[in-house]
Amino acid sequence: MPEIMERMQAVFRDTFDDDGLVLRPDMTAADVDAWDSLMHINLIVAIEREFKVKFTTAEVTSLKNVGDLVALVEKKQAPKS
Repeated sequence: MPEIMERMQAVFRDTFDDDGLVLRPDMTAADVDAWDSLMHINLIVAIEREFKVKFTTAEVTSLKNVGDLVALVEKKQAPKS
């Protein structure tokens, strides 16, 4: 599992208080019982803190699944050229 996915899985497990949660790139909110709108905000804030990035509202609303979220974090962390 790539480093970003491993770190993100730890954030998800902490946010949802579920040590057995295993992330998949195609996973969506519908796949996690406790993932409602409030938990979504908590999750996004926790990911911003963990990866030291900031997301715009447009970026967050465009996300379709965990894979999109990982790709967005990777893009945000890419060196600026």
